[in-house]
Amino acid sequence: MAQDTSVRLRAANAGDAEGITRVFLASREAALPGLARVHSDEDTLAWITHVLLPGSRVWVAEGAAGELLGFASLDGDELDQLYLRPDTLRQGIGTRLLEQVKEASRGELSLYTFQRNTGARAFYERHGFVAVAYDDGGRNEEKEPDVLYRWTAAGRPVAARPE
Repeated sequence: MAQDTSVRLRAANAGDAEGITRVFLASREAALPGLARVHSDEDTLAWITHVLLPGSRVWVAEGAAGELLGFASLDGDELDQLYLRPDTLRQGIGTRLLEQVKEASRGELSLYTFQRNTGARAFYERHGFVAVAYDDGGRNEEKEPDVLYRWTAAGRPVAARPE
């Protein structure tokens, strides 16, 4: 997988909210067809504008023409969001965003992803994340079974939790 050197990572700003929202919605639709839509597009934009951007460290990946290709957010020790435009998968953009988040972390991260999102699960496992707990969906708004992943910098053990 070759990385596109024309892609630039930068800190997100308030002006990125609409582009981030478009990427978020398109990515979820492509990866998880039939996933319950519990919020309108307008509510999703409001959440990104008023909660995600001011409350997390967020980075965006831009193409050569300045178009938003993906984003990632770090909230404490949680990789809270990592989404790519569906037409940009397997170009190294997700890896670059994940590396940015790992570098900004304190050496450990956790994240949740839906159990049926096999593409995301394979991606995280390739990048050193270990599944440590499974949930029946009772903890998320979509009521979709999910899995908790953990990553630690080299040499630090990942503590497993019972299922």
